[in-house]
Amino acid sequence: MSALVRLNALRLVRNTIQNASRNSRMLSTSPKNQETGPISPTTPIDTTKTDEELKKNWQSYGFEAHDKYQDRSHMRATFFFSVTLCIVWGSFLFAYMPDYRLRDWAQREAFLEIRRRESLGLPHVNKDYVDPATVVLPSDEELGDTEIII
Repeated sequence: MSALVRLNALRLVRNTIQNASRNSRMLSTSPKNQETGPISPTTPIDTTKTDEELKKNWQSYGFEAHDKYQDRSHMRATFFFSVTLCIVWGSFLFAYMPDYRLRDWAQREAFLEIRRRESLGLPHVNKDYVDPATVVLPSDEELGDTEIII
């Protein structure tokens, strides 16, 4: 829609559209008045058609090949369950589902920790997360020929 508004702002396009509408004629494709007969309230309605004649132009929805009533009821039930229950209620439940992985809580805690560290003048992440004096590393003799991957 916004593209149409932008196109209308262009002078060339606007003039072209106006010229095309001025030069076109409206054509009527309805039948002439003399060919159609008036419909009065006293015109009888033909109720003599049998069920076979009424079912002559029936197109199946693919649920039932021989029974029109069963076909329509199966189609309506299928679309009710698929559209209303699955799509509408499924989207609602997905949108308002509780945060079972606690993503929001973890993000909120991270922001609080960053604010606390900034107020104390500390960096966001300390390079010495664990006190180096408390870490016990094996000696070279204990390691031996073990490959060290960094």
